[in-house]
Amino acid sequence: MDDSMAKPDKNLFEYTEDSIKSLDWKEHIRLRPGMYIGKLGDGSSPDDGIYVLVKEVIDNCIDEYTMGYGKQIEIRIDGKTVTVRDYGRGIPLGKVVDVVSKINTGAKYDSKVFQKSVGLNGVGTKAVNALSSSFKVSAFREGRSKVAEFERGNLVREHKETATTEENGTLVVFTADDTIFKNFHFIPEYLEKQVWNYCFLNAGMKVVFNGKSYISRNGLLDLLERNTNADELRYPIIHLKGEDIELAITHNNDYGEDYYSFVNGQHTTQGGTHQAAFRECYVKVIRDHFKKDYDAADIRQSIVAAISVRVVEPVFESQTKTKLGSLNVDEGGPSMRQFMLDFLAKQLDNFLHKNPVIAEALKKRIEQSERERKDLAGIKKLANERAKKANLHNKKLRDCRVHLNDEPPAKNKQEFFATQKETTIFITEGDSASGSITKARNVETQAVFSLRGKPLNCFGMSKKVVYENEELNLLQHALNIEEGLDGLRFNRIVIATDADVDGMHIRLLIMTFFLQFFPDLVKGNHIYILETPLFRIRNKQETIYSYSESERLAAIKKLGNKPEITRFKGLGEISPDEFGQFIGEEMRLQPVILEHGDHIQHLLEYYMGKNTQERQEFIINNLKVELDTVEEAVA
Repeated sequence: MDDSMAKPDKNLFEYTEDSIKSLDWKEHIRLRPGMYIGKLGDGSSPDDGIYVLVKEVIDNCIDEYTMGYGKQIEIRIDGKTVTVRDYGRGIPLGKVVDVVSKINTGAKYDSKVFQKSVGLNGVGTKAVNALSSSFKVSAFREGRSKVAEFERGNLVREHKETATTEENGTLVVFTADDTIFKNFHFIPEYLEKQVWNYCFLNAGMKVVFNGKSYISRNGLLDLLERNTNADELRYPIIHLKGEDIELAITHNNDYGEDYYSFVNGQHTTQGGTHQAAFRECYVKVIRDHFKKDYDAADIRQSIVAAISVRVVEPVFESQTKTKLGSLNVDEGGPSMRQFMLDFLAKQLDNFLHKNPVIAEALKKRIEQSERERKDLAGIKKLANERAKKANLHNKKLRDCRVHLNDEPPAKNKQEFFATQKETTIFITEGDSASGSITKARNVETQAVFSLRGKPLNCFGMSKKVVYENEELNLLQHALNIEEGLDGLRFNRIVIATDADVDGMHIRLLIMTFFLQFFPDLVKGNHIYILETPLFRIRNKQETIYSYSESERLAAIKKLGNKPEITRFKGLGEISPDEFGQFIGEEMRLQPVILEHGDHIQHLLEYYMGKNTQERQEFIINNLKVELDTVEEAVA
């Protein structure tokens, strides 16, 4: 018999009672954290696990507020320690330990208590407890308090009930376990955005974050006002409210569609049935109002909308609740689509009839999009044909194995989409740099797109240039973003250029391309800058990689005895073996974040326009700050 047909060793595949292992709740969470909080990450992405931990604790406070208890929440983040205090009813004292350490324990199983809460499975706070090196919970009710302390989910101290003068509520203090969340750090902009969203969705609620107060009086209207530039809006924001639904809608001059969607106060960053229902029903209502069969893409081009719905026992597609899967608004009620259509058909249509000036401005925006689309039709067809002939996947793109078959397999769909979230594409320039990254990358989830020379400066140009320029056309095809972000093939788009003047210029030109034509990529936190070391400092015992001049000086001081110093002038000078550690688990990514007050056209005009004197002053002032930092390091 052929050896290949031989039967496997029986002892290797024995299936007995000893094969069955039972993990307690904390062991399972720590072994499979992704099931509970999504990806781990290091804090460079807003959906990294450390932000989910913060969210899970705050969500409980929000649910108390929603039920009418407590008007203020206090949050403090000191280094890696998070403190959250609410003034709700407080956990029942006899159940303090159980609520944070026993799966399937909590009030949210009683839908009469928490009708439309954020979390329904009672797992959130337990996951925080299990994934924290230290976790302390204090409950205050009617002049009495109860405190319990844990380490990595293990109860280390349960205090006796005592009298207290504290107001009713709950206090949680935790520090994420750095053996699980390696080299993590909190990015303040992500946390502030999270806090603002809580305020926009709960008008009148006050959040004190690191000593600063946040409050919204007008809900989603405030959200759009904060996240748009009034000078660039085509008409005033339309704000509509009904039972269990709130919408804010406007149009600007940016390309693409920009949505902020929420379910029961949860920011559904991946959308879901409510967002899909809005996009479809908005088109129908606009067509009916103007009695014209506009193309859906023209109606939605440049839209900025915020959507919030509240539903009973929503079904999310994962524990992190970033995508709504529930189709029903209520048990036995209408579908989400019908619910959305009924609301828009009445409220939006009435608003447009009562506000003809806004209706006319909206109509002009749609017709402008229609003209632009028709002008592009011919050149788009030619460009798409050129992209196919260019053999993109061999000439420019070294794809990852996840995308060898872009259709999810019939089985293990959840695993496929989880892997899809981990996909990364590095955009680099030159054969040597792309060669190093290609050899060092993880071929399962990391791809490489190689530019040929400096890309075109797109500032002030129309989208026509994307199709006329081969490099830009191939890049949009590699990302699959021609028709929007629904087909985006990579969750992280990493700009990887040399750390010299030319590399910085190429980085700016790529960012200009995205901001000008695909701003949703930046707003959706998909764009990152790869940080690579400038220096390698080593002696016979140790090697240190330095990412700045101050780090170089510190490394020299540490190693002493005249260590060998290598200056990396370009990515191509770093060997693939070395490069692997810089794009692996220890990869340093700098997210491209639009801060409050940063409006895209103003940014592009400042950095890529003609105002050279203003830019020169900016460069000189920031160069002085960097030099001062280096001098401090030397001292």
